[in-house]
Amino acid sequence: MNVLSALVYLQVHSLKNSIVRRIRRLKQPKYLAGAIVGVLYFYFYFGRYVFGFRGGHTALPVAGSVEDRALFESLGALLMLVPLVLAWVLPHERAALTFTEAEIAFLFPAPITRRGLIQFKLLRSQLRILFTSVLLMLISHRLGSKLWIQALGWWVILSTINLHWLGSSFARTMLLDRGVSNWQRRLGVLGLVLALAAAAVWWAHRTLPGVDFASLNGVGDVKDYARRILAAGPIPYLLYPCRLVVRPYLAPNGIAFLLALGPALVVLLLLYAWVVRSDVAFEEASVEASQRTAAKVAAIRAGNWRAAHKKVKVRRPPFVLHPTGPPTVALLWKNLIGAGQMFTLRLLIILAVGGVCVAVSVGQTSGQSGMASVVAMMASMLLAWSLLIGPQLLRQDFRQDLLLADVLKTYPLPSWQIALGELLAPVLILTAIQWVLLLVTAGLLCQSHGPGPRGALVVGIALGSAMLAPMLNLILLQIPNAAVLLFPAWFQAGKAGGGIEATGQRIIFMLGQLLALAVALLPAAAIFTGVFFLLKLFVNAPLAIPIAAAGATLVLGLEAAFGVALLGRLFERFDVSAEMTP
Repeated sequence: MNVLSALVYLQVHSLKNSIVRRIRRLKQPKYLAGAIVGVLYFYFYFGRYVFGFRGGHTALPVAGSVEDRALFESLGALLMLVPLVLAWVLPHERAALTFTEAEIAFLFPAPITRRGLIQFKLLRSQLRILFTSVLLMLISHRLGSKLWIQALGWWVILSTINLHWLGSSFARTMLLDRGVSNWQRRLGVLGLVLALAAAAVWWAHRTLPGVDFASLNGVGDVKDYARRILAAGPIPYLLYPCRLVVRPYLAPNGIAFLLALGPALVVLLLLYAWVVRSDVAFEEASVEASQRTAAKVAAIRAGNWRAAHKKVKVRRPPFVLHPTGPPTVALLWKNLIGAGQMFTLRLLIILAVGGVCVAVSVGQTSGQSGMASVVAMMASMLLAWSLLIGPQLLRQDFRQDLLLADVLKTYPLPSWQIALGELLAPVLILTAIQWVLLLVTAGLLCQSHGPGPRGALVVGIALGSAMLAPMLNLILLQIPNAAVLLFPAWFQAGKAGGGIEATGQRIIFMLGQLLALAVALLPAAAIFTGVFFLLKLFVNAPLAIPIAAAGATLVLGLEAAFGVALLGRLFERFDVSAEMTP
């Protein structure tokens, strides 16, 4: 009990010191101005509606009936299943809990068990999870249920994902200790997932009647078909644990919430028992991670940002860099190497060929079941999400190279060229992924509609979207890069980290990107509309759409050029010696 009290005392005072440090940083005018803008932003976006200003808010009854709640519960469980599966596929490191150098110096030699260290880590993660839960509640407060139900529902969901990620890291470490390599584990998990997905698709194909999407009369018919798909075969059994976790969030009242909270807490407690009882040695990896972080911070405080950048192993270059050529190509070459082997030209070609094969096979085998349209809709949803989530995940830009700002400033290049070169790698990666998704979507829809005017319209829309994607990505990536140059103390430089605990910060960026996207699209949409209706007088829609999209792309290119110049100006004014100091 004394040990637990000491850990709580340490956590409380660490939080207090962190708040005091951030308040002291407000003495700098730019951080004070940024804090004021942030408070006003939250007030205008959330406060007027949540606290009843401007006449209160109108709830959206998205889950009013029992059938609707069951549908959204299944959809939420399906979305929740994605990060749970990825936790077993993507990571390759051994389990390492994040501790500061001081915490390692005092806690590891102390009479604290390994279980106590895990509990301290879980306690510390709860602060960020609570912040993210409140933020998500503010975003989804118009969905019909009470605020406290949504806040606690989000807490259950995020805490479950966090515990699963921690437990899966322990399990991966145990597999490595027993001789199971990362690729063997990944192939095993992917094989199991593909087998279950194939079984679900086969069962749905055999049991569900065919559907003609053109005959669907409204949202009710679409909901009914989605409900039948999610209730077919092994799908409800596979989603059942996730449905228990999602159910409290969708509770219509307090009694229903309490009834749904019990099974969700059982799942949460089972994960907690799995985590705290895992006999995995994480101390050595935690010490190494802490030492790397401490060396990086010490180098930054000493003004030696180059030494703060960790050494990486040699990787194969994406293409041959010639001695002469545009300087931005050299920065692109460097950042593509930093992206690692997960984003190579060979991988993108494999994805494109695989996407075409999937589109052809699904189109040929779906028949009248409508499966091609369902897969096309899923690909289009991934395409839309890539515009918002992609800029947060791909950090091969100033967010990664800020630790090398002193080196970048020595380059004999205009600041706008450095800014453009830093943005090109994530723009190229995102655009390639989106083009693959567009190829799959257009291929499936063309097969579904067949040759004719509708198929030609699909091709025209796909070509127009392909032209718009690079400029949209370039504009969206300027937002997090400008933020890290303006307020480096508020954002983490280097690789992305934080897991589920950093979701709140990513959500704030996504909201900012939505606002920037809306503002950037206004003049482009005006040009597109004018050109499209003008061309409609002379040519058909499949030809008018790509030409109008080219005009909109030109407008977005001018906006992106202005943003790159502004980003270069921010980098030129960035003072390496004055930033990220206590």
